[in-house]
Amino acid sequence: MKQQTIRLAAAIVILGTGLWIGTKWPSSADVGGGAAVPGSVDDPVVTKSYVDQRLAALGGQSGGGTGGGGTTEPSNGQGAAFQVVVVKKGKTLIAHEGAQAVVRSGKAVAYSPDKNGIADVTDGVDLTNGKAVPENHLILFPRGGRGVTTAPGFNGNLTVIISGGYDLKTLP
Repeated sequence: MKQQTIRLAAAIVILGTGLWIGTKWPSSADVGGGAAVPGSVDDPVVTKSYVDQRLAALGGQSGGGTGGGGTTEPSNGQGAAFQVVVVKKGKTLIAHEGAQAVVRSGKAVAYSPDKNGIADVTDGVDLTNGKAVPENHLILFPRGGRGVTTAPGFNGNLTVIISGGYDLKTLP
């Protein structure tokens, strides 16, 4: 009986020592093996105004013209937020590189000054110059200078939702 008591006491001491060492031993997260601590040198906290300045410097808030012919109205492009644009008959919405749009109403056709077109992401097809742009399809403009305009014979306006920079132009 005395030997069982000694074994039980030894087991309790060994287990207790193991638990104590396990709680005191530093883990990899404590040593810096995991993610950086927010606000530290490795992961600084920045202000919204700093991020806005950096994005503007990189062109994230671009609204300038794309060059090319025709007359240009002031750009309403505001970066990443979606906004509603009315494209009147005779005008062409020229998107900046990387812009996305959805034609919500009206009969639209793709505009591209070269043989390449715009990406209809919904159907997974390339819409070349003059091809119909379906309503409620996500359209991606991989390069600037391409856009949408009213279809020949359509006398109304287009309502387009766009994210990214754009210009409204009257093309010759």
